[in-house]
Formats: sequence, structure tokens, C-alpha cells
Amino acid sequence: MENKRSRKTQRKKEPGALSRFLRSNKEMPLLAAVGAGLYPIFFYFTNNYTLINTSRHLAYFAVMFLVVPMVIFYIAHRISKLDVFESLRKYVLPFLNIFTFLFLLKVCLYAGLQKKLIVLIIVASFIFAYLLYKHLKKIIVVQFILAIIGLVSLVPTVITQINYTDEWMKQPDDIENASFTKKPNVYLIQPDGYVNFSELDKGYYDYDNSKFEYYLLKNNFTNYPNFRSNYASTLASNSATFAMKHHYYNRGTSFSEAINARNVLISSNPVLDLFKKNGYITHFLAQKPYLLLNKPEIGYHKSNFTLDDVAYIGTGLGDPQDIISPLKQFMEEDPGKPKFYFMEIFNPGHIHNRSADSKGVEGERKLWLEGLETANKILREAIDHIRENDPNALIIIMADHGGFVGLEYTKQIYYKTEDRDIIYSIFSSQLSIHWPEEEVPEAGKSIKSAVNVFRAVISYLTEDTSYLEHLQDDGSYVILNKDAPQGIYQYIDDNGNIVIKKR
Repeated sequence: MENKRSRKTQRKKEPGALSRFLRSNKEMPLLAAVGAGLYPIFFYFTNNYTLINTSRHLAYFAVMFLVVPMVIFYIAHRISKLDVFESLRKYVLPFLNIFTFLFLLKVCLYAGLQKKLIVLIIVASFIFAYLLYKHLKKIIVVQFILAIIGLVSLVPTVITQINYTDEWMKQPDDIENASFTKKPNVYLIQPDGYVNFSELDKGYYDYDNSKFEYYLLKNNFTNYPNFRSNYASTLASNSATFAMKHHYYNRGTSFSEAINARNVLISSNPVLDLFKKNGYITHFLAQKPYLLLNKPEIGYHKSNFTLDDVAYIGTGLGDPQDIISPLKQFMEEDPGKPKFYFMEIFNPGHIHNRSADSKGVEGERKLWLEGLETANKILREAIDHIRENDPNALIIIMADHGGFVGLEYTKQIYYKTEDRDIIYSIFSSQLSIHWPEEEVPEAGKSIKSAVNVFRAVISYLTEDTSYLEHLQDDGSYVILNKDAPQGIYQYIDDNGNIVIKKR
């Protein structure tokens, strides 16, 4: 009886795995490396999944965040065993663990070098190592707990991606098999965040842009007053435009990102595929590789960027590249073949994204107006060259959304507002079209929003007005989660009226 009690007591007193790990004197460099790198991986994937949703990215992060630290930790640990480093040995793994953990989090949060921040991380790591070297295993446990939390946060994002379907792009007619009877070269030039002329001289913009407006009229462009985007960001707006269908953010929660949007825009979509079916050589030109961030397969025949130009970690919003030179080069190539160009100009742009970066309402307005003048200059240069060398071209100048002027920062979009000028500041977009033979076709007389632009263009190219029988609604949609139940709301209806209607 006593033996049984003693065995039970002994079993109760046996330490658990966690307790044994914490009490162990065994040094574990590989586990320390994994602990430092695992949470940053899950953190980055959770917050940037649409940018890195490929097997190549998974392999890159596994190597750079886990394998490389494991090699460094192991080698450093072995070297620290040398007698000459005996006094420093106990600090090596704690320093490497804290430094790697903080440095990788910095990489996840801020693209670029940030020298001051790196110095701060080094100093903090030295202090932690000196004061807390005895508690390394506890720190590793905390890191693994964070990793588990990060994994749990990542799972819904991955499930959303797995459940994504492109059913929303299915067309109600046979427009994807349309045969063009006219084949002019088609140029879609997109100045980011360029507000419609009908809004520029009033509201929060209050700016006289009549010189550029007159320049377009002089070059036989048709301006479309009160034209709007249907969505509030480049990705959400363009994916609907090139699909000629609404996606309503695919039930997402971020207005700026959209599920699979880069693949839709760059790899395959109804508009791009249709131009290719009709024998067009397709071109993608951009000042910045923003649309290539997740390294999608490039479905265009030619581009001024390759996937090798795109870093695995970054924003794709670095210094702008010249697009006029590659435009001139591409225009000289493939003589006799029709060409389609999608050109991205990152001006005027929109106001800053975050409150911390905001210059205030008036400061952001001034920055946007500077961007407007830059956009006008680039547009003039592109249009002058196209008109001189391709006078019968179909040239579409279409912005992707508004400039958000009137807000302090773009993420204020999540707050419900009934301010008409704010709402139009978000969605008002410039549309100007130079139609071949300088005559506006019937199909091009009443274009209200971006989602229906290419139906009008294809109707013109095919001389078939039946494609106009399946236009999408011209509503503009936003995601709200402040001052209103979270969800997708229609802000502007078909007729341009302000409505706040939850879908």
C-alpha cells in the first residue's frame, strides 16, 4: 500500500515537458533560431497575404526567416565554445535570439534599411542579453506562444484564399468571344487618384485645372464629367474594370487589398484575354511594380518590369521609373500588328495612408496638387508622342479612384460619413477618351463608371451594341467598420446620389 502511494506521489512530482525544458541546462541553438523566426513569418503572412500568396514566397520566408538563422545560430554557438570566447559564451544565443526576433519584425513592419532603428535593435538586444541571459528558454517559450497566436490569426486568411473563386468574373453573354471589326491601337493610361474635372474646381480640391482640360479638348478628347470609380483602391477598382463585373470586395475587410486582384490584373482577365484573342500584342507599363508584388505570372506579351525586378519583401512603391522611353520603344516594335497598352502613372496619387504620416487636411491637399501637376506633365508627354505617331489611336485616360483630399489620411475611409464632397473625393475619377476618327460612337456617349468602360469600348470595336445590354450597376462601394456595423456599403447609386446602403 505504501509503495503504491509513493509511486503516485512520485508521478505527481514528475515535472512536465515545459518544466523540464525550462530547467534543462542543455543549450538549444536551433530551437532558439526557430523561436526567433516563426512568429515574424506568421505575422507577415497574416498582414500581407495577398502580396505573398505563392509557393515561391513561402520557400523564401522559410529559408530567410528559419534556415538562415538556424545556420547562423549553430555556427555562432559552436564558435562560442572556443576558450577565447568563454566569458561571452552565455550571451551569444540570447543576443542572437532577441536581435533576430526584433530585426525580422522590423523587416515585416517597415521595408527598407532604417539604420537608426537597426542600431536601436542592436542596443536593445545587448541589454536584453546582458540582463536576461538566464531566461532565454522563457523568452523562447513566449516566442512560440506568439507563433501559435500568429498561426491562429493566419488560418482564417488562408481559408478565405482557398475558398476564393473566380465565378464573379463570369459574363452574362458571349463578350469574351467577341470578334473585333475595328483594330486601332488601344492605350489605357491610368493616372492614380486623378479626380474628375467636374469635382476639381470645387469642394475640398478647389483647384483650377482648366489648362489641362483645354489641352485634352484641343487634342480631340471627350471628357466625361461626373465619372466615378466603383471601388476605393487601385486593386479593387481595376479588378472590376478588367473583369467588367462587380466583385463587391469579395466579402473582404480591406478596401485597399482585394483577393487575387494582382493575378486577375496581370495574369488573366476577360479584357486582356479578349485583346489577345483578337491578335493584339499586349503591353504593361508602370512607374512602379506595385501590381507585381506577389510575383504573378505576367500575361502581357511585354512589360517594362520583370518578376526579377520585384523584391520578396517590399511595398512596390519605391522611386518611379520612366515609362515614356519604353512606350516609345514598344510603339516602334511589331509594325503592322494591333497593340494594347495598360500604363500606370502613380500621380497624382492619394493622401497618406496612416494618421502618423498625415500632414493634415490642407497639407495633404497641397501634396496632392503637386502630384496633379506631375501627372499632367507625364500625360502631356505620352499623349503628344502617341498623337504624333499614332493619330488614329483609341486613347483612354482613366483614373482608378479619387485623391481622398478632405480626409486626413486614407484609412479614415472606414468611418461612415454623409459628407457628399468627401464621398466624391474618394470615388470621383477622370475619364477622357480619344476616339478614332474623332467621332464619339453611340457606345461611348454615356459612360458613368469604371466597371462599364470596357463594355463600351468592346461594343465600339465589334460594332455590336448588344454588349451594352448587360451593363453592371454604376454604384460605388466602400467597406465601413466605424460608426456603422462592419460591412460593404453602397455610397453612390446609379444616378450619382449619395446613399448609405449595406449589401
